Amino acid sequence: MKISGVDIRPGNIIEYEGGIWRAVKIQHTQPGKGGAYMQVEMKNLIDGRKTNVRFRSAETVERVRLDTKDFQFLFADGDMLTFMDKETYEQISLPKDLLGDAAAFLQDGMDVVMELHEERPISVQLPDQIEATIVEADAVVKGQTASSSYKPAILDNGVRVMVPPHISSGTRIVVDVYNQEYVRRAD
Repeated sequence: MKISGVDIRPGNIIEYEGGIWRAVKIQHTQPGKGGAYMQVEMKNLIDGRKTNVRFRSAETVERVRLDTKDFQFLFADGDMLTFMDKETYEQISLPKDLLGDAAAFLQDGMDVVMELHEERPISVQLPDQIEATIVEADAVVKGQTASSSYKPAILDNGVRVMVPPHISSGTRIVVDVYNQEYVRRAD
């Protein structure tokens, strides 16, 4: 499906110069002289390269549709992660860097959605929020205002997040996977 260069939105998958790219950030610019354009920061889904490209409204790009399939995370072996297709029980191993920072939040048996382009895995989507246990949290400093002060804490997967002062070590919390931040206490 062809779309105009100024209609690109973050998260769109497009075909550009023979590669498959995900639009990460966009900025619409309308200079005083000349036509408007869209400045798009893109990440290559095959090799991880990043680039900035200007698209004018007259230019069109091919928007790519990805197939999605439900997989289950089984285990990590060094830098490789093994997933199982929930329909065929087929196993597939992928490099950890395909997931980026979100890889730290993988848990055994976690359901994920894999995006495929022509039967080839392009990316893995984790749930937006997961539960984790705090293993280490700094003590509250007396005199800090409770309204907006947060303190650093370390989760059971080794990720550092900022939490409210009332959260202590051993507490289960809900964490936003992609922003790596505290959402609320787990029930």
